[in-house]
Amino acid sequence: MLSLGSGGAKSTKPSFVSYVTPEEIKSEKDPPKKEKLPDLLPGEVEFCSANPILKYTQDDLSQRGVFGTLFCTNFRVTFISDETPQEKKAKTFKNKLYGENDIPLVCVDHIYGVYDEKRKLITGGLVKNKYPSKMIIHCKDLRVFQFCLRFTKEEDAKKIFQGIAHHCLEEKSLKCVFAFSYMGTPSPGTDLSFCREMQRKQETIMFDSPEDWTQEMKRTKANCRLVIENKNFELSQRLPKYFVIPLAIGDLFSYQGKGLPIWCWSHYSGCALFKASFPPVTQEDGDFQKHLETMINAVAHNYLYSVKTEDLSESLPNIQDIQQSYNKFKQFFLIENSTDFWLSDVKWFSSLESSGWLDIIRQCLQKAVEVVECLEKDNTNVLITEEEGTDLCYVISSLAQIMLDPYYRTLMGFQSLVQKEWVAGCHAFLDRCNHLHQKDKECHSPVFLLFLECVWQLVQQHSPAFQFSETYLTVLSDSVHVPIFSTFLFNSAHHRESVMKAESPLAQSGPLSCPTVWDWSVQFDSKAQNFFYNPLYSEKVKHEKAVRKPHKPKHQRQLSLPSTAFKTPLKKGFFKDETDSLKKMLRVKRLSRWMGSPDSPAATTREFYESWQHRPVDYHGLLLPCLDGPAVRVWMQRYLRWIPEMYILGGGSVAMTTKLMELLSQVQDLKRVLEQRDTSQAAKIDHHPYLQHRLLSFGSSGRLSSSFPFAYTRNRSFKPIIPTGLMQSLMVTDSLASQEDEASSVASFV
Repeated sequence: MLSLGSGGAKSTKPSFVSYVTPEEIKSEKDPPKKEKLPDLLPGEVEFCSANPILKYTQDDLSQRGVFGTLFCTNFRVTFISDETPQEKKAKTFKNKLYGENDIPLVCVDHIYGVYDEKRKLITGGLVKNKYPSKMIIHCKDLRVFQFCLRFTKEEDAKKIFQGIAHHCLEEKSLKCVFAFSYMGTPSPGTDLSFCREMQRKQETIMFDSPEDWTQEMKRTKANCRLVIENKNFELSQRLPKYFVIPLAIGDLFSYQGKGLPIWCWSHYSGCALFKASFPPVTQEDGDFQKHLETMINAVAHNYLYSVKTEDLSESLPNIQDIQQSYNKFKQFFLIENSTDFWLSDVKWFSSLESSGWLDIIRQCLQKAVEVVECLEKDNTNVLITEEEGTDLCYVISSLAQIMLDPYYRTLMGFQSLVQKEWVAGCHAFLDRCNHLHQKDKECHSPVFLLFLECVWQLVQQHSPAFQFSETYLTVLSDSVHVPIFSTFLFNSAHHRESVMKAESPLAQSGPLSCPTVWDWSVQFDSKAQNFFYNPLYSEKVKHEKAVRKPHKPKHQRQLSLPSTAFKTPLKKGFFKDETDSLKKMLRVKRLSRWMGSPDSPAATTREFYESWQHRPVDYHGLLLPCLDGPAVRVWMQRYLRWIPEMYILGGGSVAMTTKLMELLSQVQDLKRVLEQRDTSQAAKIDHHPYLQHRLLSFGSSGRLSSSFPFAYTRNRSFKPIIPTGLMQSLMVTDSLASQEDEASSVASFV
């Protein structure tokens, strides 16, 4: 680099050295300021703090930032700026539990330390060594924080670094999770049973009582048996407290808690979807085969002695493969500066493909469509199995129910589905989400996130069919790593009850009670919760119920598909008078694995999808995803919301949503005028209270970015540090209009 006025001579090194720290400069210029402290939640305790800490902005290598104090509590790592906040409009979408500069401890994914300009991954062994000059925190919600410790006193810097590393990375017991401190010290006037009552009023079914299961069986017209013998977990600690099984199941204790077919959902034709773990392994192979046949026969007897089985362990990636794929995938979105972004942008598509994450999503949706085809087209019972029966079984069964049942596409219905299949169904949230930072990596896997990813694909392809928005799904994925809610803290129902009773500080007053994630008022006020609702949702008109009494729409849907062996359910006892040979013949014909059939599953599923696609659109009927090539996309809002280079000012989904809400508001104003003119007709009009109360005014969409409502607009330069070939061609002085279509071969930006 040439220095000015030196005639091209080599520039001299700067000779000025400052011996005054920024802290001393501040003390000379400004009067002493009152120390800023975080607003602690009930039960939250401060462990350590340090000041001054420089928090870098995610801009470029200029190392710009803001000074402040870094705190570590038993709930979060939080940074409070020393600067006086400018007067600005209050955020519409604000979390009550933590802010944009807060990191819940269980949300910390990795911590890196910069030693002599070299970045090292912090592990237990490095914590005792010299503290780094810079600390980089990668979060599970894909936020990246960078803190400079150079200007902090050595003792304070070492203390804050070791404190954060210890409380975020070291293996801990469940009782150290903040939820138990939060539950043990409720805020004044808080009733711990209030959230439970609110959930009942909001119609989120918790599936923790026989009445809830009976109601669900009645709604789907299931012909199965409710099991209450495991109320005190006498059958098995691995099984749910209450569950439903086929009527043909005999002795429950012989199953030892494994290999028991559990009911998920019943089709209107009479067939049903079941899930099961592998039968218990014994020394004799004959016992295993006999147990397997008993399990399949019980499912077959549910409807017309027909069943198709699928071992998901053979046809889908295992949980370790899912974990490895996601680890590769998420690295593309943990951006520390602009240079990292433009470097990753060069190989964006090849990187996505090499991770395999989108392909796993496609495989899960494909398998769910195959299950739907068996239920909807073939009217055949389906039994899906895997080793434990609590991971991929839940992904596939939940997706199939969403595609078949419009109730699960409403917000309360979706929450009830997650509660039924995942929470009451004993998914190992504690192990899979690694809340305790266990060293055993084989049990870690983002299975629930994989399910939400698949649901997002359905939402973005068929938006009018879903009452909830993608913002709701994004918030739900974030809430998994907020250590307050009982929903995601335990591995099973037995685990939940035993821990709650054991950790109760007031044993005589009963077990502890903490809010579930469905009590959204704990995190957001009513205005913020409005973002959970989809303004495009096509709500079903009430007067259509009278037309559906003879189930004509359903039978018309059945006739539009290829013919099946049994079009209507036969009377009970049809096979009672048949001979054993006829039973065996039917069994050979109807008991099968569709993966082993001569016909290709992909070909038959494709035919099934095309048949559905040619029918009139019905957002309250069967719903199938498109799985061709670019149809499976990246969840833009979740993965790109923290990357400033991806912000589209005045564009993106927020601009479209704003316009749609304005139009919906005008339509509702017209409806009110019509109701006032015709009072007799007003009583018959189907009101939409959720829309009337949830139409938001974002203001001018030009002020917002595409990452709204999670990140707000900041003034910044979007000039890339690395000029790629495309950028070099765009930075010429000639007008773009004078250039020919040389860039026509360049792919559009993602």
